[in-house]
Amino acid sequence: MTVIVVTDSTAGLSAELAQAHDIRVVPLHILMGLEDFREGVDEIPAQAPKGETLTSSGASPGELERAYTAALADSGGDGVVAVHMSRHLSGTWDAARQAAESLGPDVRVVDSGAAGMAIGLAAVSAARLATGGAKLDEVYQCALEACERAFSMVYIHRVESLRKGGRIGTAAAFLSTALSMRPLLRLGGGNLELREKTRIPSKALAKLVDLVVAEIGEGIDPQDVELAVQHWHAPDRATLLEQEIRNRIGADTQVFRGEFGPVLGLHLGAGSAGVSVLTRTDKKDSETA
Repeated sequence: MTVIVVTDSTAGLSAELAQAHDIRVVPLHILMGLEDFREGVDEIPAQAPKGETLTSSGASPGELERAYTAALADSGGDGVVAVHMSRHLSGTWDAARQAAESLGPDVRVVDSGAAGMAIGLAAVSAARLATGGAKLDEVYQCALEACERAFSMVYIHRVESLRKGGRIGTAAAFLSTALSMRPLLRLGGGNLELREKTRIPSKALAKLVDLVVAEIGEGIDPQDVELAVQHWHAPDRATLLEQEIRNRIGADTQVFRGEFGPVLGLHLGAGSAGVSVLTRTDKKDSETA
C-alpha cells in the first residue's frame, strides 16, 4: 500500500487531478442562515438572498478525523499526510491537529502557510512521492519542503470582501486605501504581505507577473517550476495571467487552471485572480500529472 495525502477544498484541486494522485479532499463550508453547504460537494448560491449573509467555516475535527481514518485504512497502515490551509487564515489546521492527535503518529499534519493552489501543488508533489513507494517520513518531509517553496501572488479587484472577512493579517496596511485601489498580495510561508497597489487592473496584472518572475528567477527552466492560475468570476484575467506567464517563462511551462472556489472567493471577492508557484528541487519531482 502507499501513504495517502489529504488536503482541504481550498487547495483548488480539480476532481481529476485529485483522483489521479489519490488525494483525499475534505470540504470546507459556506453557511447561509441555518443552511450548511460543503465546498466542492453541494451547489452553493452565488449570493445570499436579501436579509441573509454568506459566511465561511472550516472543517470540524470530527470531519477531519473521519477523513483521516478512512485514508489510514486505505493506506494499509502506511500512514497519512494532511496538507491544509494556513493556520493564520482558517481554523482548519487546528481542527486537523486535534483529529491527528486522536489517531496517533501515523497521521501527520502540515500547515501549508498558504491558500489556494499553492496548497494543491504541494499536496500533489507529496502524493507523487507517495505513489513512488516513499515512506511516511519521506512524504511528510516532502510536503513540508514543498510548502516552504510554494507561494501565491493575488490580485484583489475590490478590498471590501477582505475588509468584511477580516482575513488580511499583516496586509492591514491597505485598510485605509481608497476602494478604487487594486492591491497585490503575496501569501506564502504563513505570511500575507501587501506587495503593490495600483488603480488600473491591467497594470496590476502586469506587475503581478513581474513579481512572480522576479521571485522565481529570470531564465528558469520551465521544467523546474509548476504554476497554477486561479480566479473568482474573472476568467479573462486568468487567461491573461496564463498567457503572460507562458510568454515570460516558456510556452511549455506547466500551468494548472482553476477557480478559487466559494470559500476563498467569499474573502477575495469577485474579480480576483492570482498565480500560485511551486519550484522543484530535483528532476524526479518534476514528473507531471
